[in-house]
Amino acid sequence: MSNKVFQIKILTRYCKGCGLCVEVCEQGKIHLEETPNERGIQPAAVKPGIDCTGCLKCATICPDAAVEIYEIKEDVPQPTGK
Repeated sequence: MSNKVFQIKILTRYCKGCGLCVEVCEQGKIHLEETPNERGIQPAAVKPGIDCTGCLKCATICPDAAVEIYEIKEDVPQPTGK
């Protein structure tokens, strides 16, 4: 049996820093960068140490398709009962 683990990738070349993904993330996994980038935009970024549930709300609400969610499968050893 395996647990589902999700990874969020922000495509900063498409992100305009609108913050919609930040607002819908119930886990608080996404935030806006404090410092503007070379385009003068504070893009969305992923906070480490917080688990993504894979709800896809951030990717769905993004008007510029700048958020991608990937499922990563991790095998978790199960007790054998011996």
